[in-house]
Formats: sequence, structure tokens, C-alpha cells
Amino acid sequence: MTIVTLELPEEIFSALRLSPNEFVRELRLAAAIHWYGRGEISQEKAANIADLNRTDFLLALSREQIDAFIVDFDDLQRELERG
Repeated sequence: MTIVTLELPEEIFSALRLSPNEFVRELRLAAAIHWYGRGEISQEKAANIADLNRTDFLLALSREQIDAFIVDFDDLQRELERG
């Protein structure tokens, strides 16, 4: 596993009313939702980034009112044409 270190001002934690550990959890989830919502990563990868199982990731998407299933209509059309 790779470890990434971020240097952040202390005010961030107090402004958000989060401990550093809570901030990391929120940051991981926010990144996973962002990349998933843009169609850059799969649900499975997003759940992994967020350190959640897929069910909990789907629940997080629901809380954030993000579509759980992203459909690329061009891909869908190609699949339909293949039979």
C-alpha cells in the first residue's frame, strides 16, 4: 500500500469539525464519489478508494444524490448492436 502525506493547516479540521482521521475518511469518500460520478472509475474501484464495501458505497452515493448506475449510451448502443 502506498502512503500519501498531506500538509494541511489546523484550521481545516476545526472549521469542518472533524478530527484528522475523520477528515481522511471524508476526503477518500469525496474523491471516490467525484471520480465515479465523472465515469473515470468503476463502483468497485470507488468503493475501494473510499475504504467501503460496495453496499456502503452505494448508500453513500444515495446520501449524496449521485446516480448509482452511470450509463454511457454510446457503449450501450454498441452492446445492443453486438446482440
